[in-house]
Amino acid sequence: MQNFVRNLITEWRKLELPFAGETFIAAVSGGADSVSLLLALHELKKLEKLNLRFIIAHFNHRLRGEASDQDEQFVKILASRFNFELALGKGQICADKGNLEQNARELRYRFLAETAENLDAYAVLTAHTLNDQAETFLSNLLRGSGLEGLGGMKPLRSLKSQVSSLKSEENCQSNDKSKIENRKSKILLIRPLLSWAQREATENFCRLNEIEFRHDAMNDDLKFNRVRIRKILLPMLKEFNPKIIETLAKTAALLSEDALFLETVRKEKVNKYTEPTTDEERITENRKPIIESQIEDLPLKDLKDIFPSIRRLILRDWLKKNRGNLRRLELKHIEAIEQLIFSRKSGRLIELPGGAKIVKKDGKLVFQKTKVEKT
Repeated sequence: MQNFVRNLITEWRKLELPFAGETFIAAVSGGADSVSLLLALHELKKLEKLNLRFIIAHFNHRLRGEASDQDEQFVKILASRFNFELALGKGQICADKGNLEQNARELRYRFLAETAENLDAYAVLTAHTLNDQAETFLSNLLRGSGLEGLGGMKPLRSLKSQVSSLKSEENCQSNDKSKIENRKSKILLIRPLLSWAQREATENFCRLNEIEFRHDAMNDDLKFNRVRIRKILLPMLKEFNPKIIETLAKTAALLSEDALFLETVRKEKVNKYTEPTTDEERITENRKPIIESQIEDLPLKDLKDIFPSIRRLILRDWLKKNRGNLRRLELKHIEAIEQLIFSRKSGRLIELPGGAKIVKKDGKLVFQKTKVEKT
């Protein structure tokens, strides 16, 4: 058994995933990371280490014209060659509305979620690596993220939670309700390469198996923040630390543990404001999903006499419940709300990205949505 395959089955055991009797959706774009995952899954099935149904899922974003269609054809051939079932999706993304990468990611995950729902799958597998974790950490660091963001991606989380966190009002197709949002889904999103595989290893594994993977030209376009991090910032950091990828990924893992500890403290001290709603908590604690109640305003007096870290956790949790996600919120927004808390003036407000504002009124923080006129 090759080392790459051995590492995957080791991680499979570590994550306590089933070895038989379940269906998994494996997202394959055609790039080295996802192709290496496909090849390793095929090897484990051939060796009878995994007696599972794997379905390859490919989403054609139609962003690169003929090249996107060639990616789709490549995955079709690959799935057929290795005897995998195949699910295909297509989408038209508004390239001139909102964040292109975010919109593409949202449509892709909605497709994966609906495919998983339709096939009664146990989980969706994606091929995120240590490199992706390091890039995510730096991206969140640069925008002033809190501990939750700096903790990076999780190897295992709820797929429904992932889809909800990506939902954007700016996407041309986001008004179409995903099936995943209308069901109490227990489908998981699993990243089995995240904690151990680097991009160099996935490329080498493909070459070792004599498979020519696809290259997305958008991964070289410096207008995207993540590409600039990958092409410019990380090479500079490697001059200071040759193992910067592993270091940043490890830092993210440590901060994720710290965030989990602080969340436990938050729940003990301020559970009267917010109840645990993340699917990660439900997975960890084996609790049943709660019914969301009306979100109350936050009393200022109770926010002043607590540790700043706990106060920020409360604010982030409160904002997440009201907005649906924390996207585009930066440290400066949280700090502005904190200044509002301690200001002696009443009636002041803080405007948030995406059309919302926080108003201080009658000794409380009040969340108000701003109506956006449709054009």
